[in-house]
Amino acid sequence: MITRRYLAMAFAAGAAPLVLGLGAAGIAGAQTDADDPKDWPNVFISPFGQPFRAKDGAPYPVADWFKQADKNADGKVDRAEFLADASGFFDALDVNKDGALDSFEVQRYERRIAPEILGFRVKVAEAARRRAAGLYGGRLWLAQMGGPGAGGVMGALPPDAGPDPSEGPKVPHSIDESSNGASPFSFFDQPEPVTAADIDFTGYIKKKNFLRLASVHFQSLDRKELGYLTLEGLPKTRVQLILERGQKHRR
Repeated sequence: MITRRYLAMAFAAGAAPLVLGLGAAGIAGAQTDADDPKDWPNVFISPFGQPFRAKDGAPYPVADWFKQADKNADGKVDRAEFLADASGFFDALDVNKDGALDSFEVQRYERRIAPEILGFRVKVAEAARRRAAGLYGGRLWLAQMGGPGAGGVMGALPPDAGPDPSEGPKVPHSIDESSNGASPFSFFDQPEPVTAADIDFTGYIKKKNFLRLASVHFQSLDRKELGYLTLEGLPKTRVQLILERGQKHRR
């Protein structure tokens, strides 16, 4: 697991690459208890912690993140585009615009924007989306604790919901007993990708450190040192591999 202390040491040593486990398996991320494709939602969490969700059976939404980051639509994400995407997501999390994320803003992120890191399985709810499209103007998701059979639906909120965490799922901070957090949905073994940037151990995530971590991530993903990333050249998350295996079995 990548810890903040490890990141601080990596920065001090010159920001060595941090992608773990990118060998034959082609992914980084913690092992999970359930490999049944039907138990996993179609979710990708970007290197900066932004979740992208799609319906079951739809293409894995890493492509949605890549399209967002590829501002000039040339099929490549260079370092400047990568950092711009990180900066944009940080600014979206920074509700009071003070250049740092405090505990309130982190709680908003963890409970309303990316509850996967707390152990929720989040799925796109198409029926709910159709019913409430006029209210939210966007795709809805449903959060269910612990996957199928482990609890009822805990909330139905738009991915870009407002800043009041009291409206989100009422869950304890430590609900994810596996400590996998975002790791199965991400390129990196980082259970909490936003607070991983608190390399000063102050309890506040400063934007400069958030972007420093993003720079380290770009270096890690750009294994061939091309200066840019392509969608085809990205590693696959553990969840992506699980879902692809399930698609092959259904054919």
